[in-house]
Amino acid sequence: MARPSDLSMHNRRDRLDPLPELSELSERAPLSQVELGEGPGSSTGWLVTGHDEVRAVLGDAERFSTAPPAGGTRPVQAGNLIQYDPPDHSRLRLLLTPEFTVRRMRGLEPAVEAVVADCLDSLEKAGQPADFMRHVAWPVPGLVMCELFGVARDDRAELARLLKVSRPAFRGRQLQMTAGAAYLAYVDQLVARNRRAPGDDLLGRLVRAHGDDIDDDELVGLTAFVMGSGVENMASMLGLGILALLENPDQLNLLRQCPHLIDQAVEEFIRYLSIIPTASPRTAREDVRLAGEVIKAGDQVACSLLAANRVRPPGAPPDVLDITREATAHVGLGHGIHYCIGASLVRMELRSAYLAVLRRFPELRSAVPPEEIRFRTQAPYGVETLPVTW
Repeated sequence: MARPSDLSMHNRRDRLDPLPELSELSERAPLSQVELGEGPGSSTGWLVTGHDEVRAVLGDAERFSTAPPAGGTRPVQAGNLIQYDPPDHSRLRLLLTPEFTVRRMRGLEPAVEAVVADCLDSLEKAGQPADFMRHVAWPVPGLVMCELFGVARDDRAELARLLKVSRPAFRGRQLQMTAGAAYLAYVDQLVARNRRAPGDDLLGRLVRAHGDDIDDDELVGLTAFVMGSGVENMASMLGLGILALLENPDQLNLLRQCPHLIDQAVEEFIRYLSIIPTASPRTAREDVRLAGEVIKAGDQVACSLLAANRVRPPGAPPDVLDITREATAHVGLGHGIHYCIGASLVRMELRSAYLAVLRRFPELRSAVPPEEIRFRTQAPYGVETLPVTW
């Protein structure tokens, strides 16, 4: 796992806030040439920090590609949507789109609420203090993904463990690789079972409706990508969101008193936390003029979602958490063709979990001082543990 000091400036932060260096860079210009990537193999490229400029790059799939450059260090992963350009990206995304409609998510909501309630039971039974990450933030999205993809109940605990251990930020490279291989092997078996006998779940419906339009490698990769990102990103959001509330007691009390603000609160958490600090890298297909600069064909471009969402113009009041904020055109879930396909699930899951936590534990508070909270540095940004009491 990379140490914080090994990460590029735009991928680090000061607890929940952007580094001052990122803010200063963004204030000077919306587009700068910096070292992209981590370690000795990094190269110079463009870092886009301005809100409008980030949206312009992310929204332009014709002139900016997300596919890993030929001969580069990033391997191409079958089924990984963020590495696909049209038309293959469009083909795969269209297969998934009907599964993540608001209507479909409403049907899933009772199951999500039951999962959250069970995990809060686990937190309470653990006794005080208890680790919110271990008992709630990690298992909730793991179990929701199992519900969504029809994973057998007997397999869910082990699959949730593999998803957690195989994440890039997990300590222990060999353990991570072993868990990652076991996770992919399980997904391969899950796909094979659904090829033989499609179930009444996302994967089964996908096989029945579009089985001839996607090969096994892509289907395994697509399933692994959606499940993996759905668990890891959501765990980060749940943990950081609760921490942000605990460290902003005025906002915590306001949400307790006015639960009808939950939709605005969820949108504000997505913007404020920006758990993916930098969007997947782009490569310019042609010369592009942006913000008075010329991005040459072949140049690497990184878009700082954190800067676009959080850095304020010079002279403006500092950015703060405000759950009454009217909806903004933030990029916390991306923008353009790679906008988070599971956005409706993200919002529903966060809404259910945050409200349930506050109802169940009205006196919830951190069990350790702020300086003892350990943060996970690699994307998605999050906390390693979050000891709480109530």
